[in-house]
Amino acid sequence: MSYGHADKLAAIVASTPAAGSEKPVPPIDPALCQRDDVRAVLAERDIGALYRVLKDEGITQRTIAELTGQSQSEVSEILKGRRVVAYDVLERIAEGLGIAREYMGLSYGEHSTYRGEVTVSDPREGDDDEMRRRAVLLAAPVALWGRALFGEVPKLSPPDWLVGHLPSRLGMIHVEAVADLLAQLRACARTWGGMAEVLGAVAVQAKRLLAVPGEDIIRARLGSVLAELHTEAGWTYFDSGVDDAADYYYCQALDIARRFGDRYQIAHALRHAGMLPLERGRFNDSLKLFQLGQIAFMPLNGSSSKDDPRVAPMTACLDSLQARALARMDLPDQAKSKLAAARDKWQAPDTFAQADADYRNADISLCLGQVDGAEQFAALSVRAWGDRDRRPAASTRILLATIHVRAGEPRGPQLAHNAITAATKLSSDRVRKRLLPLADELDARRGGDYRELARMARQVASTRV
Repeated sequence: MSYGHADKLAAIVASTPAAGSEKPVPPIDPALCQRDDVRAVLAERDIGALYRVLKDEGITQRTIAELTGQSQSEVSEILKGRRVVAYDVLERIAEGLGIAREYMGLSYGEHSTYRGEVTVSDPREGDDDEMRRRAVLLAAPVALWGRALFGEVPKLSPPDWLVGHLPSRLGMIHVEAVADLLAQLRACARTWGGMAEVLGAVAVQAKRLLAVPGEDIIRARLGSVLAELHTEAGWTYFDSGVDDAADYYYCQALDIARRFGDRYQIAHALRHAGMLPLERGRFNDSLKLFQLGQIAFMPLNGSSSKDDPRVAPMTACLDSLQARALARMDLPDQAKSKLAAARDKWQAPDTFAQADADYRNADISLCLGQVDGAEQFAALSVRAWGDRDRRPAASTRILLATIHVRAGEPRGPQLAHNAITAATKLSSDRVRKRLLPLADELDARRGGDYRELARMARQVASTRV
């Protein structure tokens, strides 16, 4: 059996059209969308209420999931109250259920508010433009004293978040503003985890800038920033445990990077995309994605990326990620070879990059049964992170605790308690799920303390935030 060989796959895929599959005809009666209660639900984009209406009409959760491209567990969570705000998900739901997008304020068509028919909450009868302009002034006394002093507060329709002013011409200031926002949101996501719906909404909005004319050099910079933004959105959805949304944004990142010829961003997207199958047990799929990421840097049409200072650390990272996949596939010799290649190609530029590399080395060493080496790398990573960057620090603490508990070290229970506590402070489904292997190791030990820690770990791992 062969593994990986993404270069061969790339050649095959390039010459073979993808086979499509027809989507089932939505069993939604068009008359359903004309009901006043359903129109109100659509106008508010209350997907949970919409799904409940469909269930009342005899449509199963499984059918809803198939039509909307969601998992049954996601449909179940939405029915229990989880809100859907990302535009692309709302659009996919509308399309899958055969609902006119203008009913949900996602476009402007025959039935939109811009054609005379209100699809969001109706204003009070008698409200006029002057009253709307004075809405905040009218609302202020109610907020302060609970009384309307200057007139009744109008019930204003919520703004359509897709409607916004675009610049007449793209400037570098617009691009750098998006890049700066991305940096801040990334830092927040790396610290606390989650942030998926925020990153997803920002990515959808920022992509609208592609419609604005501008100089080629500015548009190229925009393409790079947008590709990176969509990759980050995919990563946060993966971190939140929403795999289908993660794949959507990774595909968007690849498409944008392709349009602007940014091979680095292609590799960047593939590096992150490969983490999803790696952690879901599809190791050969992840190996192919990491290999394709390295292929992105191969000379193309006489051009080369070797002078880009970002290439060496990226290829080294992809080597180490391939080593992780190969170690899990029980191919130790190949894993060690890739790990050696990663170390030869790159020296960490700072403490935090080294801490990240040490975490990967610890994980690979543990998979290869090298417990002592794994402990040394994990301990180095924990010391480097310290109290900064809580999310990666928590992952490393969980790994270090797992190693100590497996080895029967006396510090194991205390390290496990610290790791569980660190995970509870994060909005990261991915970090919490990493407590499960630690729980297994705790269960394998005798003693009430171990059992209680295992129970705590499983409880935190099963809690969605």
